[in-house]
Amino acid sequence: MGRMSLSTKQAAQLKAFGANVRRQRMEQSITQEKLAEAVDLNIRTIQKIEAGHVNILLTTVLRLKQALGCEWECLLRN
Repeated sequence: MGRMSLSTKQAAQLKAFGANVRRQRMEQSITQEKLAEAVDLNIRTIQKIEAGHVNILLTTVLRLKQALGCEWECLLRN
C-alpha cells in the first residue's frame, strides 16, 4: 500500500508548522544540529520538518516544544 498524499490544506499546515519551528529555533540562536541532538533526531529530519516536507508524530512535536521552550501556540499557529 502506498503513502497517502496530503491535501493542499494539510500541506500548507505542515509548511506553517515548519516555519514556526524554524522561527522559534532562530529566535533562540539554536542550530539545526543542536536542535536535532536535543530532540534525538537526525539533522536531515529537522531540515525536512522546517521545510514542511514531513508529517511527524505528536510525540515529536512535544519533544520540539520542550527543546525550544515555547508554548504550543507558537508551533501550531498558521
